[in-house]
Amino acid sequence: MITAIVLIKTSVDRIPEIAEAIAALDSVSEVFSVTGTYDLIAMVRVARHEDLAEVIPGRISKIPGVEATDTHVAFRTYSQHDLEAAFAIGLDA
Repeated sequence: MITAIVLIKTSVDRIPEIAEAIAALDSVSEVFSVTGTYDLIAMVRVARHEDLAEVIPGRISKIPGVEATDTHVAFRTYSQHDLEAAFAIGLDA
């Protein structure tokens, strides 16, 4: 599974509607409304790198009100569950 973090600039008067439209897309697992330079952050999960082109420029960027995207592809994913398991290696429960 390939994870991409997509930073999104939008029309500020339509942030909730744009966020809902993005969240409804297949391969988008979460959309966060955030402060700072970008208005939204979307987490995109796909099986193949080629699928990113279909989802990000092919769908997200075409939603009315999306002005720009900046995509970051994750090399590796860490979660609290993974960290707890790593620290527990060799310990008797």
